[in-house]
Amino acid sequence: MPSNEALLARARPFELDTRYEPPPGDPLEHNTAGYAKTMCSAVFITGLEPAVAAESVGYFTGPYEERKKVSKPIVDRDKKEIRITLPNGVEVVARHVGSQGCIALPRGREDVFFKPIDVPRHLPDAKTTPWPMGDLLADQPFPGGIDRDKVRRAIDAAFEPADTLTSALVVTHNGRLIGERYMPGISDTTPLESWSMGKSVTATLMGILIRQGVYALDQFAPIPEWQQSGDPRQKIRIQDLLRMSSGIRIKAPDEPEFDPTTYPDHLYLYTGRIDSFKYAATRPPQWPPNTVGRYRNTDPVLINYLVRLATEKRGEEYLSFPQRNLFDKIGIRSMVMETDPYGNFLTQGYELMSGRDWARLGNLYLQDGVWNGERILPEGFTTFVSTVAPAWAADGRPVYGGFFWINGDNAFPVPREAYYMSGAGGQTVLIIPSHGLVVVRIGHYKGARPGTEAFRRALAILMDAVPPTKGRT
Repeated sequence: MPSNEALLARARPFELDTRYEPPPGDPLEHNTAGYAKTMCSAVFITGLEPAVAAESVGYFTGPYEERKKVSKPIVDRDKKEIRITLPNGVEVVARHVGSQGCIALPRGREDVFFKPIDVPRHLPDAKTTPWPMGDLLADQPFPGGIDRDKVRRAIDAAFEPADTLTSALVVTHNGRLIGERYMPGISDTTPLESWSMGKSVTATLMGILIRQGVYALDQFAPIPEWQQSGDPRQKIRIQDLLRMSSGIRIKAPDEPEFDPTTYPDHLYLYTGRIDSFKYAATRPPQWPPNTVGRYRNTDPVLINYLVRLATEKRGEEYLSFPQRNLFDKIGIRSMVMETDPYGNFLTQGYELMSGRDWARLGNLYLQDGVWNGERILPEGFTTFVSTVAPAWAADGRPVYGGFFWINGDNAFPVPREAYYMSGAGGQTVLIIPSHGLVVVRIGHYKGARPGTEAFRRALAILMDAVPPTKGRT
């Protein structure tokens, strides 16, 4: 992989004459907003004990070291709130608002700026409905050619040693569930922290709208804030956003341009307690689209903006759009998609879902976007998301497609064609077409490093247990 110096050198000739403005506000207050929201979700959605949550989950938007600078979280189970006080006396509040999960309230606000709704699920009882539309597993012989003992060993390996903090491991083969295991206290229906795997959900929602004829991949993104004459952002296509190649100027922690003295917009889009869509839409361009690839949250936030614009233009209810058009169709019941205080989905990483439900979404992609004979995603969409983005390829980084990562650098001991949803803390939904496999690994954030190493060991055993699909290598 190229060095940071090489990446900076390639990007420099494309640089546009625009100015960067850092996010406003106090970084400690932003970190505390992330901490409070994460605690709220862990306690009131996942069901973790507060002490476990404070120690183990959600370091991404509420770093562990920053947690030591503020008060102990106060859990109000009647109001379903988490309250944390800063050294200057400012109190940060995150509240559970039902189907929209947990939201950190802006300073001085006692409520959000939208009316939360209860999102209905039009699905039969999961306990009496066969997998994959439900959770009833058929008593069938194990698939021929697969070593059952090695599958079991692979699953156990993902949980060893204990500091992996793996909370869920689910394995399916050609859509059939062949193995799973959960941390004590976690079940096959528990919604779990998933982080940037939500970007792949965002891609899926855009794919549905493309299938419905609302948008097209090569269409210039119709962001209202970009429509003034001469605005260079009018050249940004929907596919550029999906490929993390829009060129929009922000700061993100994992890029070579990052200045650690600046609180990154990448995180502010979670923790700023702002209208995230408006913030992302008003950032200037740094490079022309499709020239430089950078992992920045502006791009999935703007795709979510387009989803809301299209939904409401049709007169439909926005907050229930994903359940109606995606989750009800493939048997997903546990997803909680969280929003900012203005009711905008923050599924660049604020969403929680069970291991089995992530496996269902992975199988939608393994099946080329078709479920029970119904085409949900447009033809060719799974190929699009699993093909290296041109701007990333130009940098010599064959690892990013369309809100999915690609195993082009052999990050996992599986074929290079494999692609995956990925979230901070080692959250992964790995799709291995050559073997008909979908493998889900979710864990508490604190166990990210040992958990990822254990997952690699588990995958090596699994590759030995499951032969390639006939005719595939």
